[in-house]
Amino acid sequence: MIAAIRGLAQTWAKKRQGADRDPVSLHRRRIYILPTRLGLGFGLMLFAMLLGSMNYNSSLGLTLTFLLSSLGLVTMHYCHRNLVDLVVRSAGAESVFAGQEAVFRIVVENPSRGIRYDIQASKDDHEAIVSSIEPANRSTLDLALPTERRGEFRVERFSLASSYPFNLFRAWTWIHMDLHCTVYPKPAPRGRQPPPEHTDTGGAQDDSRGDDDFAGFRSYRPGDSSKHVAWKAFAKGQELLVKQYSGTAVTSYHFDWNSLPDLNTEDRLSLLCRWVVDAHTDGHAFGLRLPGNVVEPNLGRAHRERCLTNLALHGLPGTGGVRSS
Repeated sequence: MIAAIRGLAQTWAKKRQGADRDPVSLHRRRIYILPTRLGLGFGLMLFAMLLGSMNYNSSLGLTLTFLLSSLGLVTMHYCHRNLVDLVVRSAGAESVFAGQEAVFRIVVENPSRGIRYDIQASKDDHEAIVSSIEPANRSTLDLALPTERRGEFRVERFSLASSYPFNLFRAWTWIHMDLHCTVYPKPAPRGRQPPPEHTDTGGAQDDSRGDDDFAGFRSYRPGDSSKHVAWKAFAKGQELLVKQYSGTAVTSYHFDWNSLPDLNTEDRLSLLCRWVVDAHTDGHAFGLRLPGNVVEPNLGRAHRERCLTNLALHGLPGTGGVRSS
């Protein structure tokens, strides 16, 4: 029942507020507030004190009851005010493998002159808390969410809340900001080796490992590192040439979807993911062949991420995939 009511309230808030553009400024009208369990107990205690004081005609009891009631009203005001005018921005999230936690970085700015306390970002049962945000300052909340399947993981809604002070009330707002990251397939266990490789002397190589003696030039081939291109010669009107170095034999792999006919789709993607990760770690050039999608052999972190992204989104409708609402 509680989950159903919460779902209806979230749907109503989405229709009322619409989608949020980054950044989001929290205005007074979009912040909701309700008493917590402690607050409800506090209210029942005040009601009992009021009945007892009236029954026994105790002026001291009535004074204490009204004093505590005033404290509750002030607490409600401060709780609501703790979120007003905050500015929320998305700082992105790095890609992860299926089964790992996707960490979404949410930046909360405090443009006011007062300190904001106990700000909490949450999604379902997962939350991130920052103790305080100084005036004219910002803090980053890392909201970690579990992933299960490959694809594009989206968080279409999360909440920003506070129970300061005294935890008698909880003020919150729903933010419908499009947070997303790519979830790569879970790498298969090591064991099965990739298909036979070939060696390319003077071709693509791992620049971080240094070069040997300069051995001359050759024509540019797709997959060659841009750092080895003779840009000065190209600027003078010559053809696109690549510098060669002696002793730069590089092992190149072509990871082909069709080389794994004995596996189903997800197992193929998992094994191809393992080969890509291992080849990058070992400094080998590699390419990827998927149905309708070919990535030529190359090196580097950007090339690794491109191949893993193709594996993550392979066969999924559009650019979607895994969605979290």
